[in-house]
Amino acid sequence: MSWNDKFVALKDQVRGMKGANPEATTAFQGIGKAVKAGGAVDFKTKEFVALGIAVATRCEACIMFHIDALIRAGATREEIADVLGMCIQMGGGPGLMYASKALECYDELSVRAAAVPA
Repeated sequence: MSWNDKFVALKDQVRGMKGANPEATTAFQGIGKAVKAGGAVDFKTKEFVALGIAVATRCEACIMFHIDALIRAGATREEIADVLGMCIQMGGGPGLMYASKALECYDELSVRAAAVPA
């Protein structure tokens, strides 16, 4: 299954969870909005941190959401690869495996994003 297909399915799953428990999912989304708004660190940097944590915890779903946010924030492939290098340094072999997945996800989702008219 492609990263695009996985991402569409994942968003459907999250919508299903929101329908089943709107209070909990809305509260979780509120935390995300609160920590990303303003502050001493810019949004893109916060998303790079989140991507690093997603790779470290081996959460493919998190990788997809944070790669998507980074694409929307204008992150380049070179920036992504640089951050993923830190993931490899800190995570060893598993870090390399999930960093590779994250870069592949970026490559595929960025092509999709480029094809969508602004």
